[in-house]
Amino acid sequence: MKKIRTRFAPSPTGRMHVGNLRTALYTYLIAKHEGGDFVLRIEDTDQERFFDGALDIIYHTLEATGLKHDEGPDKDGGYGPYIQSERCSSGLYMKYAKELIAKKEAYYCFCDQERLNSLKQVVGGKEISIYDKHCLHLSEEEVAANLEAGKPFVIRANVPNEGETSFHDEIYGDISQPNEELDDMILIKSDGYPTYNFANVVDDHLMNITHVVRGNEYLSSAPKYTRLYQAFGWEEPKYIHCPLITNEDHQKLSKRSGHSSYEDLIDQGFLSEAVVNFVALLGWSPSDNREIFSLPELVEAFDYHHISKSPAVFDMVKLRWMNGEYMKALDFDSFYEKAEPYIKKTVTKDYDLKKIAALVKTRIEVFPDIADMIDFFEEVPDYDLDMYKNKRNKCTLEKSLEILLEVRDILSGMDDFSNDALFVALGAYGQDKGYKVGLVMWPVRTAVSGKRMTPGGATEIMEIIGKEESLRRIDQAISRLQAQ
Repeated sequence: MKKIRTRFAPSPTGRMHVGNLRTALYTYLIAKHEGGDFVLRIEDTDQERFFDGALDIIYHTLEATGLKHDEGPDKDGGYGPYIQSERCSSGLYMKYAKELIAKKEAYYCFCDQERLNSLKQVVGGKEISIYDKHCLHLSEEEVAANLEAGKPFVIRANVPNEGETSFHDEIYGDISQPNEELDDMILIKSDGYPTYNFANVVDDHLMNITHVVRGNEYLSSAPKYTRLYQAFGWEEPKYIHCPLITNEDHQKLSKRSGHSSYEDLIDQGFLSEAVVNFVALLGWSPSDNREIFSLPELVEAFDYHHISKSPAVFDMVKLRWMNGEYMKALDFDSFYEKAEPYIKKTVTKDYDLKKIAALVKTRIEVFPDIADMIDFFEEVPDYDLDMYKNKRNKCTLEKSLEILLEVRDILSGMDDFSNDALFVALGAYGQDKGYKVGLVMWPVRTAVSGKRMTPGGATEIMEIIGKEESLRRIDQAISRLQAQ
């Protein structure tokens, strides 16, 4: 059996879009599921869109997500160079383009922009341009003269006007397109660089790529690839076109969404492992209903035949939930390392930040959630006294004042201000008074936090802020209740 070889071939044009990350992930999983090779190739032939630093982004993203390539610009496996501009400078693509010219499968085109503009027409309200094969009919002498004179040219594929071109996709099945709808696409541009379509085919063949993964927006281009494979007499790889990724409004996921790239999501406090897990499920379903997968588990379970044709919705609610599950599974030291910067942005006082982190670890979905959850540690917010009322605990403003006055005396006499000691003391007080624990804790927690929801109970909070601050906050609460 032929060894599986897949490639991820991004263009260095900026941050890595979620769709590109999914392509990289599926490409990686297909190769690794069969013990094959995952190749990184950089397609930088579009010099106008080249983004300085984008290559570093590609390397960093693949490393951070665990998608380690077996071959690439930094790991030559015998098929290099792996950067298209370097392959182009060797004359590789021109060599293969001239091979097609010799086979009458391609031709030089010397038409200037003015003539090309004259071919444009509006069909269905959309402007299109179909080349009329004008230069195909130039004699060999005319072509040689133009080349000798240094006249600018492109090289075009010679697509027949009759018949149809058919290809097979592993997800969408057999697809055919009339040749009359296929333009004589440009293979080599006037700057000498190959077009994306042409370089892809040449490189995939020379690198023995067996499976090509891409978004279904490239389905319309697939017949062009098939035409080139047929023209060269090469075997085509297996095509796997993935469904569109949409936002919650079922519109194509765009940069304006604020979470269209991997880096966007990391900046928003998501864990890399959760993002990879979530992206894997954007169009692919396992044989069971399982949703949480490590990368090695994805490698084992992934079957590209289970990729859907239907658009995949980027469900932020689901991603947040999934990220929360990964947060809970993190060992504490790893969690604290990531959470500490977020905690320090909110809490500047000399508290035990690890204890604060322990309170929020199982209660947040993304790291930015921390701020609103712990801001009261820095200072009690302005709050409505009605927060002291609680029907379930039968707590009223009057009862809250009574409890706080009595509890304050107990707290002021305590030397051990640990959570356990505080809980025992307040529990004993409640037992003496015939109060349930909830009734005692409600006004105390409200007084020291000023919030209806907190990540920890009254005694946990008091342990962290300490005796002096706890008594100060309780005194403020008593004063407010006495004044109402």
